Amino acid sequence: MANALYKLYKQVLLGAGLNLSSGVVKATLIDAADYAVNTTTDQYMNTDTVPAAARVSGNITLGSKTVALGVFDAADGTFTAVSGDQAEAIVIWVDGGGGGVTASGTTDPLVVYIDTGTNLPVTPNGGDIVVAWNASGIFSL
Repeated sequence: MANALYKLYKQVLLGAGLNLSSGVVKATLIDAADYAVNTTTDQYMNTDTVPAAARVSGNITLGSKTVALGVFDAADGTFTAVSGDQAEAIVIWVDGGGGGVTASGTTDPLVVYIDTGTNLPVTPNGGDIVVAWNASGIFSL
């Protein structure tokens, strides 16, 4: 699977929209063996969509976010003291207050699934994992 924006997120953007520059945007390392991603139907960061077993680490909150000329970017981030399965992907999502941990929460929209670049795959060893986003931005529309 190549990097892909979730289609239902695109639908939200073309409707009322979400503000990535002012919203709380988070990233989670993902074990692709435990998450059968479907960017057409997956919509929310909850345990019904992204199983707990697929989440390799805690979340990081993206800082220094920018939206310019259709490109979303943020400062590089660091997952601390990561252990568990190998991570082959990163999911970026908006924390709408549900925290991405509820079974059927519908407040945390999925934004993008990234499985190429950004130092992936990575095998945790209990240390920190730095995510260096692409110099041209995390994604563009």
